[in-house]
Amino acid sequence: MDVRELTERIRANDPAMGLRAVGALHRLAEQVEAVSVALAREQGWTWEQIGDALGMSRQSVHAKYGK
Repeated sequence: MDVRELTERIRANDPAMGLRAVGALHRLAEQVEAVSVALAREQGWTWEQIGDALGMSRQSVHAKYGK
């Protein structure tokens, strides 16, 4: 789903379309977060720095992304 399609769904007067758009946005946000965390780790960021940037504890971030 592209940005234009998401925008159309949000503007539609149909809650089902809006809710599907919200789901798509959540999935996109998760993907951006995962890529950004991986990049931060590659650049030497600590779990604490990443957690601070995300507003999460270092333990939560590590539990979600640590391998």
